[in-house]
Amino acid sequence: MKVSEIRKLKDEEILAKVKETKKELLNLRIKNATASLDKPSKLRELKKDVARMLTVLKERENTKGGNE
Repeated sequence: MKVSEIRKLKDEEILAKVKETKKELLNLRIKNATASLDKPSKLRELKKDVARMLTVLKERENTKGGNE
């Protein structure tokens, strides 16, 4: 997921996506521990997606706090 796509979402939508992505990441980690993954790079990709979403949320929080 690109940052431009994330920025278009509302905070609640981003939080839901973070939760969903973390659940998917957990499932992939379990599969990786028990068997081999078809696409091991998916783990890294999902971790980066979560980080991007949390970064956008933090940026919004900082801009809201600075304007008050």
